[in-house]
Amino acid sequence: MANVQNRQSEMLKKINECGLLAERLLQKSVEFSTEKKGAKRAVRKDIFRRTGITVIVVSLLTAILWWSGPLRNLFGPGAYIDQGGWTAIQDRGRIRFLMPRLSPIEYLPRSGRPEDFEMRLIDEFGRATGMEVIPVRMAHRDELIPALLAGKGDIIAASFTITPERQEQVAFSAPFLTVREQVVVPKDLPIQGLADLKGRAVAVRESSSYRESLKVLKTEHPFLEILPVPEDVDTLTILSGVAEGRYEATVADDNIVQIFLSYENRVRPAFSLKGDRHIAWAVRPDNPELLDRVNGFLSTTHLPGNRPAVYRANLDEIRKRGVLRVLTRNNAATYFIWRGQMVGFEYEMVRKFAEEIGVRLQMVVPPTREDLFPWLLEGRGDLIAASMTASPEREQKEGVRFSRPYNQVSEIVVARASEKGLEGMADLKGRTITVRKSSSYWATLESLLKAGAEFELEPAPELLETEEIIGKVAKGEYDLTVADSHILDIELTWREDVKGAFALGDPVSHGWAVRPEDEKLLSAVNRFLKSEYRGLFYNMTVEKYFRNPQKIRSHIEFRAKTSGALSPYDDLVKTYAARYDFDWRLIVALMYQESRFDPEVRSFAGARGLMQMLPKTARALGFEDVTDPETSIHAGVKYLDRLRKYFEPELPVHERMNFILAAYNAGQGHVRDARILARELGLNPDRWFDHVEKAMGLLSKRKYARHARFGYVRGHETVKFLREIRRHYRGYTAVASGV
Repeated sequence: MANVQNRQSEMLKKINECGLLAERLLQKSVEFSTEKKGAKRAVRKDIFRRTGITVIVVSLLTAILWWSGPLRNLFGPGAYIDQGGWTAIQDRGRIRFLMPRLSPIEYLPRSGRPEDFEMRLIDEFGRATGMEVIPVRMAHRDELIPALLAGKGDIIAASFTITPERQEQVAFSAPFLTVREQVVVPKDLPIQGLADLKGRAVAVRESSSYRESLKVLKTEHPFLEILPVPEDVDTLTILSGVAEGRYEATVADDNIVQIFLSYENRVRPAFSLKGDRHIAWAVRPDNPELLDRVNGFLSTTHLPGNRPAVYRANLDEIRKRGVLRVLTRNNAATYFIWRGQMVGFEYEMVRKFAEEIGVRLQMVVPPTREDLFPWLLEGRGDLIAASMTASPEREQKEGVRFSRPYNQVSEIVVARASEKGLEGMADLKGRTITVRKSSSYWATLESLLKAGAEFELEPAPELLETEEIIGKVAKGEYDLTVADSHILDIELTWREDVKGAFALGDPVSHGWAVRPEDEKLLSAVNRFLKSEYRGLFYNMTVEKYFRNPQKIRSHIEFRAKTSGALSPYDDLVKTYAARYDFDWRLIVALMYQESRFDPEVRSFAGARGLMQMLPKTARALGFEDVTDPETSIHAGVKYLDRLRKYFEPELPVHERMNFILAAYNAGQGHVRDARILARELGLNPDRWFDHVEKAMGLLSKRKYARHARFGYVRGHETVKFLREIRRHYRGYTAVASGV
C-alpha cells in the first residue's frame, strides 16, 4: 500500500512540475511577442494554436493511459493492496476484478468483444453481492496471477482457462463456459491436421493456455514449433496477424474464433485440439469464502454454457442439425411468455413450419430490433419471423430475401385519445413523429418528407418495441408515432388513452427473411405459407392473437413482460431457489414441465403436486402434503440440492445442472449408467446434450440396458424432459430477462 502511495505522490509531483513549466513557457512566449507589436496578434494566435494542440494531445494520451490501465490502476479506486478475505472485501464495499487491458483503439465487431459476456457476469455479481465492481486492467496477461497473489485484485476474470499449471497457483471457481481450442490458419493454407503444421510456427502468448496445450502436444510431436508473441498482444490481434500473413497459424478458443470470423474471412479454423476446455474465475487459494460466494452466484445465474454456434446453414444442414433457429422480438404480436409458456402469432407459425420440415424450434431474441438483419447474416439464426414489413428496397438495403406475404397491415399514425383534428397529412404540420430508425415506418416517413410533408421525424431508442413507444405517446413523452394496424388493435383492446388517427398510404405486407443464398429454405417457407395462408390453422391463430378481445386482454394481463411474473408461484420459487443456490427461472421451467402449474395434478406413477414429487421421496426429505404449493416447491428444490452431491463440482455449472435435472426425472443411478455408456460409445460423459442424452436414450433398449447397473429406463422421456426444460428456460431468460 505504501509503495502505491509513494508512486502516486511522485506522479502527482511530476504532473505539477510539468504544469508549472508549461505556464512559464506560455508567459515567456507572450512577453516575447510584445517586443514586436506588429507580429503580436499572429504570435498570440500561434501560441494559442500550439497550446490547444498540446492540450488535445495530452488529453488524448491521458485518456488512452487511463482506459488501457496504467493510470487507472495507479490512481483509481482499486489502487490498493489487500490480501484479505470476504470480510475485508465487504468492509471496503468494493470487489476488484483483474482483467487484461483493452486496446486504446479497438475494432468492435458487430457480434461484440470476447469479454462482453464476462463483463455482464461481473456486473451481475456486483448487483447480487451489493459490491461496487472495480476493473483493474493489467498491461500484460502474464501479470494477472502475480497481481492476484500480491493482493492487487480479488478475482481474475479474463476468459481464464482452467489448466493444471494454473491450478497449482490459484483456486478456480466452478466453470461457466466450455470451449474448444482451434488451430486457425490463412484461408488458402492447406492445413487439415496436426501433421500439416510441420515446418510452420504456431504463434501464441507464452502465458496462455494455448501454449500449455501445444507444449503437451509437442512431447508427442517434436516437430511442433511454438512462436512466442508479446504478452500485451490480445488474441484478436494475433488472429489479425494470421489474416495479414504475419503469422502462419495460431490457436484460439472457438467462441473468440466465431467473433473474429464475423468480420474477417481471410482465415479459417483448420481443426480443433482434443478435449473441452473450461473457462472460470480465479481467486487466491487462501480465500475459500470468496470462492463459495462466486460459486453460489454462478449456480443462480443464467449461463449459456456452450455458446450457441454461429454458422450459416442451408435447409439440408438445418435438417441434419435438427434445429431451426428463428430470430424474433418479444412483443404481443410476435413472441412472448404467457402463464409460463411460449406463445405469440409468429411463434405458433414458425413452430408449425419447424414441425413440417422435421426439426426442433429454437427462438433467438437479439438485444434490439436493429440486430435482426446483422444476426441473420452473421449466422446467429436461420430465419427472421418478427412481423417485418417486406419490400424490394428493404431486401436490397439489408441484403436479405423476403418470403411471400403472409399478413397485410396498414401503417397508422398514433396519437393521444384526446387529440382533435388529426385527419390527414396536412394536419401533421409542426408535429413530431417518433419511431425507430430500423423500422419500416422510418422509411415510409422519410419518403413522405421528401414528397413535401411538413413534420419533424425523431428516432426512438432501438430497445423500445412499438407497443412501448405507443405507451410513451399516451404519457405525453412523445408527440406522435406510427404502428402497424394489428399492433395498434392489440393495444386498443386494453387501453383507451391512444387512438389511430389515419393510415399512411396503402397496406403493407409482412414476410419472413432468409439469407440470399438460402434458396431451398426460402422455397420451403413459401410452400408452407402458401398452403397455410387463410387456412384453418392460420385463421384460428389470427383470431387468438388479434381478434379475440378476451384472449388478448388475458395475454396482456399475464404476459411476463407486463405482469412481471412467470408463474403464480414466483415468490415462493425465488425464496427456496435462493436458499439452495439455484436459478429461480430454471425451477419455474422445471415446475411448468412437471405440472403446468397445477398443484392438483397426479401422474400415473403417483407423483403429485407442482413439482411432481413421489410422497415417499417427499417424506424422506421431511415433507408430508406435497399438494400444498409451498411444501411441493420446497421439497422439490431441496431434492435438487440433494442430487447435486452425486455430480462432480468440477463440472461446468450448466452441465452439472443438466445432470441434476436428468436425475430428478430418472434417478441418479440411471444418469450414472448413461455417462458410463457415453464414454464407451466415444461420446463426452461430461456433456448432456448431444452426448450423454444419446446414451440415455439407448438404455431403453435391451441390448444396452442388460449391461447397465441400474438396468432399463425410459430414457427417451428423460431426453425430451430436459429438452423441454431447456426450451422454456431459454425463453424465460431471453424474453423475460427483466423479470
